[in-house]
Amino acid sequence: MNLIRFALRKPISIMVLVAGLFFFGIGAVRDIKVDILPEMNLPVIYLAHSFAGYTPNQMESYFAKNYVNVMILANGVKDIETKNIQGLTLMKVTYYEGTNMAQAASEISALSNRIQSRFPPGSQPPFIIRFDASSLPIGQLVLSSKTRSNNELQDLANVYVRASFTAIPGLLSPPPFGGSPRTIEINVDPDLLRSHQLTADQIVEAIRTNNQTAPSGNLRIGDINYIIPTNNTIKEVKDFEKIPLFKGGVQNLYLGDVAQVKDGADITAGYALVNGKRSVYISIAKAGDASTWDVVQKLKSQLPKIQSTLPDDVTLSYEFDQSVHVINSLKSLIIEGIIGAVLTGLMVLLFLGDRRAALIVILTIPIAIISGVLFLKLFGQTINLMSLSGLALAIGILVDESTVTIENIHQHLDMGKPKALAIWNACKEIALPKLLILLCILAVFAPAFTMTGIPGALFLPLALAIGFSMIVSFLLSQTFVPVMANWLMKAHPKKAHPSNITDDEAEFNASGLTIASEEDTFDQKKILVQRADFNNDGKINFFERFRNRYMRFINRLFNYKKPVTLVYLFLSACLVLLLLNTIGQDVFPKVNSSQFQLRLRAPDGTRLESTEDKAIMVLNELEKMIGKEHVAISSVYVGQHPAIFSVSPIYLFTAGPHEAVFQIGLKDYHVDMDVFKDEFRQRIKKILPDVKISFEPIELTDKVLSQGSPTPIEIRIAGKNKKRNEAYAKKLIAKLNKIDYLRDIQIAQPIKYPALDITIDRTRAAQLGIDMNDISRSLIASTSSSQYTEKNIWVDEKAGFSYNVQVQVPLNKMKSENDLKEIPLLKNASRPVLSDVATITPSFTYGENDNIGAMPYISVTANMDHVDLGTASKAVQQSIDSLGELPRGLFIEQIGLSTVLKETMSSLQTGLLIAIMVIFLMLAANFQSFKISLVILTTVPAVVLGSLLLLVITGSTLNLQSYMGIIMSVGVSIANAVLIITNAEQLRKHNGNALQSAREAASLRLRPIIMTSIAMIAGMLPMAIGHGEGGDQISPLGRAVIGGLVFSTFTVLLILPLIFAWAMGKTPVHSLSLDPEDKESQHYISSLHPQNEK
Repeated sequence: MNLIRFALRKPISIMVLVAGLFFFGIGAVRDIKVDILPEMNLPVIYLAHSFAGYTPNQMESYFAKNYVNVMILANGVKDIETKNIQGLTLMKVTYYEGTNMAQAASEISALSNRIQSRFPPGSQPPFIIRFDASSLPIGQLVLSSKTRSNNELQDLANVYVRASFTAIPGLLSPPPFGGSPRTIEINVDPDLLRSHQLTADQIVEAIRTNNQTAPSGNLRIGDINYIIPTNNTIKEVKDFEKIPLFKGGVQNLYLGDVAQVKDGADITAGYALVNGKRSVYISIAKAGDASTWDVVQKLKSQLPKIQSTLPDDVTLSYEFDQSVHVINSLKSLIIEGIIGAVLTGLMVLLFLGDRRAALIVILTIPIAIISGVLFLKLFGQTINLMSLSGLALAIGILVDESTVTIENIHQHLDMGKPKALAIWNACKEIALPKLLILLCILAVFAPAFTMTGIPGALFLPLALAIGFSMIVSFLLSQTFVPVMANWLMKAHPKKAHPSNITDDEAEFNASGLTIASEEDTFDQKKILVQRADFNNDGKINFFERFRNRYMRFINRLFNYKKPVTLVYLFLSACLVLLLLNTIGQDVFPKVNSSQFQLRLRAPDGTRLESTEDKAIMVLNELEKMIGKEHVAISSVYVGQHPAIFSVSPIYLFTAGPHEAVFQIGLKDYHVDMDVFKDEFRQRIKKILPDVKISFEPIELTDKVLSQGSPTPIEIRIAGKNKKRNEAYAKKLIAKLNKIDYLRDIQIAQPIKYPALDITIDRTRAAQLGIDMNDISRSLIASTSSSQYTEKNIWVDEKAGFSYNVQVQVPLNKMKSENDLKEIPLLKNASRPVLSDVATITPSFTYGENDNIGAMPYISVTANMDHVDLGTASKAVQQSIDSLGELPRGLFIEQIGLSTVLKETMSSLQTGLLIAIMVIFLMLAANFQSFKISLVILTTVPAVVLGSLLLLVITGSTLNLQSYMGIIMSVGVSIANAVLIITNAEQLRKHNGNALQSAREAASLRLRPIIMTSIAMIAGMLPMAIGHGEGGDQISPLGRAVIGGLVFSTFTVLLILPLIFAWAMGKTPVHSLSLDPEDKESQHYISSLHPQNEK
């Protein structure tokens, strides 16, 4: 009340404060960071270690298990997961919530440095990165050219494009995708080596001794200090051909006689295809504290400048822009806000017939929303999909505070009071109930501060956005609204009581609106009749006719209050339980996106070139299916990443040359994507029967929620025995194939990778004068390259960059098992080749070794078709259970999105219960009665029932967004219940009649409850319809609110008065105060205040 008094006494101060809030709010709207998702602060660190040529078994034994043994010493480690493929170990270290991740990253770095001494010679340090939503790419910068090779584009991207990123604050980028790093290739000819009795290792040694990197000294002659450079490093690439291969003799044999020297690239590990043509792209990411929108916009503004540094035949473009989603969602919010404000104003105008009052209510909406953004910025939050959902939800409920105030002012004006007095009395009368309403709504979001993990990170921004906007709205209703009401609204003319009461008025009085007791005075009746004669013309207006019929109906219900109450509670509880078992469950609403990601798996060991051909066939089939004009952009990565770019697999992981990952953007093609995917699967199966495909998440939200899982369903089969893991995986797949809505069921790892086992006879090798070192070095130079066994560097003095020099045998020279057998090993009299000391046996091995801790595991992945994640997860769990008792040491569990679903639903259910308990205790403290608190909470079953029912009718699932809607509608329904019960309890204490008090309170609060409910429903309609960008994601939230609010409004108006009359019928009206000096207490002792008795 002091706040209201201050506002009325100092109106200019209030307007200055509101103007300042609006001014700084506009500044906050302009400056606040815009992201796709809130900062997740996920306690995850990735470590990538590459060593080209090492088999998956070697990477697992030499690197992964050594890392695991030392990483378990780190504080707060929850689990360690490793993936080992040829040339790469990728480790994911997950920590417990609350771990200091800056300290954890430092500790991981220190431990990884400590273990380096145990690794094979030539091993490079690992790449370590902390993972968050900000770590995922937000777009692709594509370089394409009709004349240049991928390797040339790769070098341009590395040297010129990435170097320009330093001018863009907050921009991060992994190495380019699609090409191999520039390298000086020494392509030896095996036939020429044999004819000259040379080995590849001898070529490596000749290069090492003739192209040395050494420091230059100084010579001081007189007053001059000379730098002494030498040509120990070869200046021109062609000069490598002039390296002599023999020392100490007259034999003239040079490198060019047995090898071709080429300024080329490392051995190709993978290709990038953009729109079906080989290209190079750079994945764009932002730093954790940067704004996604700012980074993308600054990058786009720099594109012309970056383009100018590239040759004319190279084109630069930015594709798969993820930032547009949040911006389009922001535009949708603005449109929804305008529509919601207009609809709200129309509701006020309809019920009150006062355009000025409607304008006041509408003005509070933008002020509250903009102020909410200001406080979000002050508390370090960003504008993201979740905070936008909160602001969109807030639009529907912001009108509650102002609408109740305006309606109550109208009530007091109708009583014939002077305008200033009516406004003061009206605001003072509902100040406490409104505060209680605010606290009830805020209480439902209190659990956001106790939730952890992904649910907590997503829920908190939404709760803060609503909370800040609601608090500002409450303060405006206590200050801004009464001031504006004094300035804009008109006083109602005094109404004379008509001499003759019409039949309508008689019926109105007979309906039970009046306080039917002997204490009624003529003036009280007169006021009620004058309220009925709204236009002062002797006629009852439409709403009062509606109130009359409502009261006649509820009067009849009062005769059956006990059975009606019991039936309501029983039916609502049963229906809620039924719907909870019927409705589907998802972590986030499904989005019918115009983009999709697809992983193609050719048979294990398929050559890169063959996988590329299959990828192009898939692209061609897509264009045949939907038309080329509907494919906006296609980006495909085929094969592995070059070993030198060890960080790249963190962003896009592929297990080998047999895999390809597609990212496709469609345009003007609006279909059900589940139907599209199913048809596309069938087409691919016809043209490529030996290929497996699997659709994967492409939206950033889905990627973050899945926590690295490639599909919604992923089952981990872990145990020490790999063969047993594989056997149980196949048993499980057989059972999963019986579930008709599962798709793309497959083992994620290549478990039957072709190999040629080389078994060396050490005795025979020794007899021929060679050892394992000679054999392995010759073998590496012939089947891979020498860059990891003998580091050699050449400097391009024109560009100022250094590049590797590597000896290798061209792929077209090693085409058969016989070519492998004929690899020369040593120059001596016997001239041995590999087949002289080794046998070669075709076999199969694991192409990927995955471990959780030190325990191997295999993953079975699957997608879903037209079914929710909760239903699919239950069916999968039943299939796992049907395997029977598992052998000792074998563990089968669902991971990824299924785990997140359980955590999310558990957190939200717990949060809802906590919120209800907080509200219960808060109401009990306010009313000094646990019974009244229970009466108010009886509206909760109706809310949940209404929300669930509308979700089921509209085909929505129970997910994070819809749960937020249910929680919000619980808060709003309790607010409406508080509005009517507060009035009823005050009347009961006055007249001692619970039934009559309930009847009168229902009559007095009918209009504000209907007004606020319809206004909120109107404000939620644009969101519930779900048009516009991101509409699919937030529409369940609006639907849950509308469903809950519709049912709760009927319950509050029809059932709650009955429950109050029944529950409080025999409750004494005296205060529970224990103070003997309190006159309202039954313990009051009058002798303590004899002066009061006189």
